[in-house]
Amino acid sequence: MTLYVIGTGPGDISYMSRRAIEIIKQVDCIAGYTTYIDLISDLVKDKQIISTGMMKEVERVEKAIETAMSGKSCALVSGGDPGIYAMAGLVFEICKQRDIKIARARNKKNQPDKNTDLFLEIVPGIPALAAGAALAGAPLTHDFAAISLSDLLTPWKKIEKRLTCAAMADFVIVLYNPKSKKRNWQLKRAQELILEYRDTTTPVGIVTGAMRENQRVSFKTLDQMDTAEVGMQTVLFIGSSASLRYLDFLFTPRGYSKKYDI
Repeated sequence: MTLYVIGTGPGDISYMSRRAIEIIKQVDCIAGYTTYIDLISDLVKDKQIISTGMMKEVERVEKAIETAMSGKSCALVSGGDPGIYAMAGLVFEICKQRDIKIARARNKKNQPDKNTDLFLEIVPGIPALAAGAALAGAPLTHDFAAISLSDLLTPWKKIEKRLTCAAMADFVIVLYNPKSKKRNWQLKRAQELILEYRDTTTPVGIVTGAMRENQRVSFKTLDQMDTAEVGMQTVLFIGSSASLRYLDFLFTPRGYSKKYDI
């Protein structure tokens, strides 16, 4: 009765953890969004597959939980890290709603009691912001805030408040889900809000498809950000007042030069 919630990272097997690969190979069933399963197709041959499309997250998680509780080991896969804009939180939410008693699968010190319904292990993966930052340079060396521009689950007024506060506090800002077919104005509005507190020449890194075949890295200034070619696989890195461009990279100094002679 074990459910594994696994982060597959950017999607390239070479960027997955050994633990993630090990579990995927040994479990009975794999559940996940169709695209994420396709990216690891070489690892899931001859496995039972629970695959659903976009906007079917609840159905996917429910089936994964039911499969695990039926006695089959199941791995629910998420791109990036399962706890960052992904499925781990929904697993906990559904278990709480249904009063399913869960316990850590690898907990050796405190063995679960007989009332445990499901053993659960969250396996971390490289998140999109880390993969994208590595390609852009080192934009996240100092404090940063990650904000999704998708208002499907979060009211836009709350997203605007978060953008404003992050800009005001001079965080490096990481933007997830900047644009889709149905959401084509949010990036422009985010730019307007951030420009109230940032210089127009603030560097912005744009990374699409990090570590995938469609990988693309480019840079613009904040006043040009709304003209960037972006999509749901794009992560944007908006620099703080300290962030700098150097050659074809973007980085944010942490402050070593103010304390040490470098």
